[in-house]
Amino acid sequence: MEFMLAFNETTAEVAKKTDPEQSGAYWGAWNAYVGAMYQAGVVVSGNGLQAPHTATRVQIVDGKRQIHDGPYPDAKEHLGGYFIINVASLDDALEWAARSPNASAGHTEVRPVMPPPEMP
Repeated sequence: MEFMLAFNETTAEVAKKTDPEQSGAYWGAWNAYVGAMYQAGVVVSGNGLQAPHTATRVQIVDGKRQIHDGPYPDAKEHLGGYFIINVASLDDALEWAARSPNASAGHTEVRPVMPPPEMP
């Protein structure tokens, strides 16, 4: 079964990525986690995402496209990245989610991947 693990990080965790005193431990934990997933052979695909200030939101209001750059100031958490994993069960996916470095400082959302529709 395929599941998406979406890593939601707090603003404080995002700041660790570039803080000279904290970035080594931050990236070391993520490298170990990602390495363990690859070594276990569960990764289908995945990517880290650039900082929240690089985001652009698009929405349609009254039929018109509206563009919003960067995150909203009241955002408490930011999507830091995701992986699609292939494991035997939801319990296995939850185990991988619990091992993520941000599980104690943010949260990791687990969702089953919807299979593509059958084409006629």
